Amino acid sequence: MTYRQRRESCNGEILGVVLLLALTAGTAGAIDLATARLVDLTHPFDETTIYWPTARHFHLEVVAHGETPGGWWYEANNFCAAEHGGTHMDAPAHFAQGHWSTDEVPLDRLVGPAVVIDLGAQVARDRNAMLRVQDLEADEARNGRIPDGSIVLVRTGWSRYWPDPATYLGTAVPGDTAHLYFPGVSGEAATWLVTRRRIRAVGIDTASIDRGQSRDFRAHRAFTSANVPIFENLAALEMLPVRGATFIGLPMKIRGGSGGPLRAIAALP
Repeated sequence: MTYRQRRESCNGEILGVVLLLALTAGTAGAIDLATARLVDLTHPFDETTIYWPTARHFHLEVVAHGETPGGWWYEANNFCAAEHGGTHMDAPAHFAQGHWSTDEVPLDRLVGPAVVIDLGAQVARDRNAMLRVQDLEADEARNGRIPDGSIVLVRTGWSRYWPDPATYLGTAVPGDTAHLYFPGVSGEAATWLVTRRRIRAVGIDTASIDRGQSRDFRAHRAFTSANVPIFENLAALEMLPVRGATFIGLPMKIRGGSGGPLRAIAALP
């Protein structure tokens, strides 16, 4: 077997294990892998990737790109970036001392049944809208109870502004955190989700689980103190049903990290 064949076989086995975890992680029935459709929920990392105004942006340095003296092709790069930017995970340690770092988050917190909460109507009226407890209760009245152990994904529609930082963040000025404007989750809603529904993880299609004008980061604090990982800057949530998809989010395993770049997908039945 060639190296390429071994690598492809290994990749297939890894994907199979991940999807098997997805099948067994939820409470709402298995997804048939033969017919499942995979949706990429990840923005690419490049020179346009949006980062927090105070963070180091993604940089790719080309080390080699061409034919070697021996006659074969070879590419290699170095990259540098902050933990928190682009599609990424916030580990609980990000806002909760002594809680899980990036490498300590168990795999079963990264895979599970997706519950999509649509905040689009509120965001259309107010770009600083927050998901509130009454929104969660209204969603349950329409779509049924949010199952314990779900991964809740807040769909604001904000990813349509990617990669324009002035619109997506509210400012394109480096270091400017005073003029951030985008929707998020209220502290009360975050507490309700971790205490009343015991969710395993949460995600959103904006730059932060707290809205841009937050100064106390109550949603971050509520989620991370309950060891709930947070996925931010998700893409394509409009392609997911409100119930029935399986979320898979695998961050770079940075030992001792407070977060890291994330490859997020959803498997649709």
